[in-house]
Amino acid sequence: MMVVEAYFAFLFGGRCAESTPYGSSRRSSRLLPHGARPIALFMNLSDFDFDLPDHLIATRPTQPRPAARLLVADGARAITDAFVRDLPDWLRPGDRLVLNDTRVIPARLSGRRHRASAQGPVSAAIEVTLLEPRADGDWAALIKPLKKLKVGEDVAFDDGFCATLTGVADGQGTLRFNLTGDDFDAALERVGMMPLPPYIAARRPADAQDMTDYQTVFARAPGAVAAPTASLHFDDGLLAQIRAKGVDFTYVTLHVGAGTFLPVKVDDVSLHKMHAERGEVSGQAAREIAATKARGGRIIPVGTTALRLIETAAKSGAIAPWQGKTDIFIYPGFEFQVTDALMTNFHLPKSTLMMLVSALMGQARVKEIYAHALRQEYRFFSYGDASLLIPPAG
Repeated sequence: MMVVEAYFAFLFGGRCAESTPYGSSRRSSRLLPHGARPIALFMNLSDFDFDLPDHLIATRPTQPRPAARLLVADGARAITDAFVRDLPDWLRPGDRLVLNDTRVIPARLSGRRHRASAQGPVSAAIEVTLLEPRADGDWAALIKPLKKLKVGEDVAFDDGFCATLTGVADGQGTLRFNLTGDDFDAALERVGMMPLPPYIAARRPADAQDMTDYQTVFARAPGAVAAPTASLHFDDGLLAQIRAKGVDFTYVTLHVGAGTFLPVKVDDVSLHKMHAERGEVSGQAAREIAATKARGGRIIPVGTTALRLIETAAKSGAIAPWQGKTDIFIYPGFEFQVTDALMTNFHLPKSTLMMLVSALMGQARVKEIYAHALRQEYRFFSYGDASLLIPPAG
């Protein structure tokens, strides 16, 4: 995994999530998500570690999409090896799948900065990864190498498409593009590349195939710079089969940010500070989820992004419409309000997503699940295989 760690350092410039030294008084309730019980005992980051052979990191998805493997962990003991196409067999009439309909933008841009010097015109290659738009229309971005670009200088991406650096803070730049609206979107589609996760980008560059592969078939709302990867396994045929089973769908939107790949840098996981991501649970989505719960149906988010969003919207104990930024951190001790099961891919060692699935299934159970996945050589991470996690009843 050394090449991946090196790529993290390159992508984020050595920055990490905000941490707190041991003994700090910041181990407080504001770091705990609603519904989480304070952890009485020290919970070490190493509790969520495991050895992952490099050859199990998928760099291309299985085709067709539902041909990916599906590990089903049902209850306290059972583990079944299946395929995503078998998912309808594990669902019941009256269940509801919650899908994240965010659309990944081609946020990776390559350009050049031109500058006059005493020796004549000089230029430098600049790599940009867009993070999120700001209220004033500018974009927060990771810029490499940031030191080669001064505030007020332009980066040209192609004829007619450029951006000016308007500010620098916390290792990130702020860019103002010369195009807006539909013209900006069209230019981004023309010259941008998909912002593949670091563990893939360290092994190969993004290409034209990723423009399709790294996008869900139901993507609607542009804004993510990382895909809700569990949803990549669905195609129109599988969605139709699930609907025919009497299972309903609800769409929510969480724009997944690049911060989802930031490593945890504190040994006591309760001190980790999550990145914030923009999202919305509409009034219709909240009503659909509440109605399903009232009828006794199961709420099954597809992916950790959908789960984190609906649990944010249910912080009062019942699902409600919600819009804003969420930095909810789910780790063992969290009390789920609406989630009954989860479909998700296999996650990085020592990641917040390993902590999330451990909160849902229990740490010992997750260790069993991942040990089985490693023995059976499931493919890991964004383009890898999937799991269906169904906690024990009660």
